[in-house]
Amino acid sequence: MQKIIKQFPVLSQYTYLNTATSGLLYDGLLEWRQEHDLDFLIGGSQMKMSSHILLDDTRNSIGDFFGCPKENVALVPNFSMGLNLLLEGIGRERNVLLLKGDYPSVNWPFESRGCKVDYAEINENLEENIYNKIKTGHFDILALSLVQWLNGIKIDLEFLRQLKEEFPNLIIIADGTQYLGTENFNFKESGIDVLAASSYKWLLGGYGNGFMMFGVGMEDKFTPLSSGFNAVQGKLEDKERISFAKRFEPGHLDTLNFGSLKYSLGFLSDIGMERIGDKIGKLTHKAKESLEGLGVLEEAVVSRKDHSSIFNIKGGKEMYDKLMRQNVICALRGSGIRLSFHFYNTENEIDKIVGILK
Repeated sequence: MQKIIKQFPVLSQYTYLNTATSGLLYDGLLEWRQEHDLDFLIGGSQMKMSSHILLDDTRNSIGDFFGCPKENVALVPNFSMGLNLLLEGIGRERNVLLLKGDYPSVNWPFESRGCKVDYAEINENLEENIYNKIKTGHFDILALSLVQWLNGIKIDLEFLRQLKEEFPNLIIIADGTQYLGTENFNFKESGIDVLAASSYKWLLGGYGNGFMMFGVGMEDKFTPLSSGFNAVQGKLEDKERISFAKRFEPGHLDTLNFGSLKYSLGFLSDIGMERIGDKIGKLTHKAKESLEGLGVLEEAVVSRKDHSSIFNIKGGKEMYDKLMRQNVICALRGSGIRLSFHFYNTENEIDKIVGILK
């Protein structure tokens, strides 16, 4: 793992605990991006004419990595654009259950479209809160982040699978931006109907790329109206036969950005997602135990059995500035300071944080 960590120059200068804001660029991806742009420099349109091959390969890589058929994968610039395109085809007024305080790009698109919205509380009883709302109300859609951006509370994925079994007509839409890339995940087995994500955080794909994965039958639940030349890949006669996934790709896609995602999926696969998940799991356990011992975690996080590698600790601007002076890169979020640990972090860095906080 140390050899892999050396590919990230930032880590030689800083204690980088901010993947929840932005994943890091690394040597291998930088080299690939330079080669890509050199090919464009000397090849011009000839190089770009074969872009469909790279983009198809990217869809295949996403499908293989997450267990989703390639034809049900759409490439989008980011999660927010993808969800808004989907909801343009939401049709009749829907009853939607959201989480109170979830990421704005999850909640706002539903709120701005006049959906009938209710909210479940994010606390130590998150799954119970959701279930009680679904059981007693009539909801068409549940939309939520798999990992909460403010405090790192992670939904129980087995709960979502069972919820879908009990309420098969409920459409589950999930934001995987703060989750995908932290452990093994199989979309087909998850019970989630639509999963979208930006790739610049835990997947290390850089900016300007994301994707959506669709479960069976979603083309009957939404009628997105977006259309464009790229949706038919230049075949004008296919205007009336645009597939559901292609509705989310009306315009040309950037091979540098989506090629970066494909490269990073290969990079993570070579390391091994089981290995990555084990490393993050160990860091999460140590961080939670250490921070809990200092009394800087909210009770909802302390009380939950399973948590992500994102923590929000008590502290304001003064403590944040102190951490930054100690070359600890973190983020002010909500009422505290957010720390996030990826596979390239170490247990020694957790000890350093504990020492500073003490």
